[in-house]
Amino acid sequence: MRTIRRRYWFELGLAVLAGALAVLTLVNREWIEVVFGVDPDEGSGALEWGIVFALGGVALISAVVARAERRRVIPQIS
Repeated sequence: MRTIRRRYWFELGLAVLAGALAVLTLVNREWIEVVFGVDPDEGSGALEWGIVFALGGVALISAVVARAERRRVIPQIS
């Protein structure tokens, strides 16, 4: 049996982190201004929506790649 590589854990961690930040941005859009101290979109919310979509995409892609890595190690039993 093959072992799971570090790559899987990195991809899984990235998926979880990106997903959590996307949800955080949906719940509280002002965290970006609080953490970085700037308001680049001047309150319009466009930056926050872009960040939600980008983080959601990163989370989805990372999860799919991690799943493929896991299936490489642990094949499905039919």
